[in-house]
Amino acid sequence: MQLNKGENLWETVLQQLDETAKRINLESWIHKKLRKSKRELTVSIPVKMDNGSVEVFTGYRVQHNITRGPAKGGIRYSPEVTLDEIKALAMLMTWKCAVVNIPYGGAKGGVACNPFKMSAEELERLTRRYTSEILPVIGPEKDIPAPDISTDSQTMAWIMDTYSIDKGYSVPGVVTGKPIAIGGSEGRSEATGRGVVYTLLNTLKHLNLIEGKKVIVQGYGKVGSVAANLLFKEGYRIIGVGEIDGAVYNADGLDIGRLNKHRKKSGSIVKFKEADSITNKELLQLKCDILIPAALENQITKDNASRIKAKIVVEAANGPTTPKADKILKEKGVFVVPDILANAGGVIVSYFEWVQGLQSYFWSEREVNLKLRDIITKAFYKVLEISLKKKTSMREAAYSLAVNKVAEATRIRGLYP
Repeated sequence: MQLNKGENLWETVLQQLDETAKRINLESWIHKKLRKSKRELTVSIPVKMDNGSVEVFTGYRVQHNITRGPAKGGIRYSPEVTLDEIKALAMLMTWKCAVVNIPYGGAKGGVACNPFKMSAEELERLTRRYTSEILPVIGPEKDIPAPDISTDSQTMAWIMDTYSIDKGYSVPGVVTGKPIAIGGSEGRSEATGRGVVYTLLNTLKHLNLIEGKKVIVQGYGKVGSVAANLLFKEGYRIIGVGEIDGAVYNADGLDIGRLNKHRKKSGSIVKFKEADSITNKELLQLKCDILIPAALENQITKDNASRIKAKIVVEAANGPTTPKADKILKEKGVFVVPDILANAGGVIVSYFEWVQGLQSYFWSEREVNLKLRDIITKAFYKVLEISLKKKTSMREAAYSLAVNKVAEATRIRGLYP
């Protein structure tokens, strides 16, 4: 499930911004400002490996915009990490925070490494050194990292501890997605997947689609697995699931509970006896009602968009659909819920964690989930209202809403000096 190298995510997000700027008659100077990152930091990370050698990794932290509040965005570990990718994801975070109306700007971080070939001790040393290198630009009122691909609550604990040691006192608010024992929030680990489900339920209600609940989920990580499990419990028929090493399909529906047991035992979803093994390419093109791309960027392209048979696409991943593919889906009448709306659950509950930490007053999981549903539902219907009024796609409406919010804040704050 590799990134399509023929498509550059940075070029994609710039194109989306340019089209939005034209659509909303954005002032030229604001448009130019939003095309550039506020700050781009590249760091060298020497790490002593378990065998005594020293490897030098490259890491990044990009802050796209801080006009509406502190920068916010995850940190990913992957061999595929590049500066362009991190810049693009930081920009997407700006729009994501704006579309759901939480007071953050966008940021992203990453280290080019293969975490699957590193021990826990090596990952800890990598994380702590990376933290020390980006320490001048992060903080609870400046830039708040969170988990992303191949990072988790333990990674955030190491970042928090390293930052706190430097400051001389505990600073839990420097990251979100922490373990609950050190100030994390109930509901954070499932938040992105749960937000995807809430968005899908709103979509089905709007389209008045009660029957036909055949679902395909591409990507079975922290987001896709949560969405699949929640939908399975709600009675949806999950007919196909894919992850990096392959996909499985059963026209009658997968038993997600048994699939999870197989995955836990074997380390993969493939070779599940109750399903046929297929490729991720085949998975995307299967007939279904709902397709949830929850893997990497650029999975739906101009090369396969015409063969997508889903009625609804809910983008759980960041940037899974290229602009050319998006136009094809629009022409086919596919209802696409864009990433900056559909997968905003994670940053919404990260915001809740940040707020709870600042108050030292914590909510129950039920309270967190209800507040998440409220915010993402309001955002969905606001985007839908613009879409219907302007006769545009949900993506165009979401971008118009987000860019207008950031532009308004930019005008009000003005220029300095």
